[in-house]
Amino acid sequence: MRYSEINRKTAETDISLKLELDGTGKSSISSGCGFLDHMLTLFAKHGRFDLEVSCSGDTNVDYHHSVEDIGICLGKAFTEALGDKKGITRYGYMILPMDEALVLTAADLSGRCYLAYDCAIPAQKVGDFDTELAEEFWIAFARSAECTLHIRMLSGTNTHHIIEAMFKSAARTLRTAVNTDPDAADEIPSTKGVL
Repeated sequence: MRYSEINRKTAETDISLKLELDGTGKSSISSGCGFLDHMLTLFAKHGRFDLEVSCSGDTNVDYHHSVEDIGICLGKAFTEALGDKKGITRYGYMILPMDEALVLTAADLSGRCYLAYDCAIPAQKVGDFDTELAEEFWIAFARSAECTLHIRMLSGTNTHHIIEAMFKSAARTLRTAVNTDPDAADEIPSTKGVL
């Protein structure tokens, strides 16, 4: 069972997160930010990850600490749930359309953290969510998941659709990357022998 529980408590946030990589897409999300709840629910569904998130944060200031720390916790959960990464596909990619929005995501579960983020988000807010926080979430995730992640907006004019396509395409990309290869179940997908 590829499962992880992460608890993180700081002066700014108190987070409990549970992740089952081989799930069915069910989720229970309470981040303190309705838009992020929606994005994480989509992420779980489209990646077929079972995900529970509970976050109490300093949202009276803004959503930055909660968004970043949830990204950290989710990335750590991926790393822990994957263990030594034996038998995984390692790579994944997806070009996902959502109405006028088109987003490309590619990942390498390499053990090296890097985010290439090329998204010209047209609006600064979706509801009360600062759209610059989407990038902060993926920076935190890539660092903690120790993965290379590329997210590129190919087109789009609706901010909500762009960010939604981003979370859906990332989920489907990661689903592919964590899938197991039955022909290589006991192999690390690297000539180095470790990831």
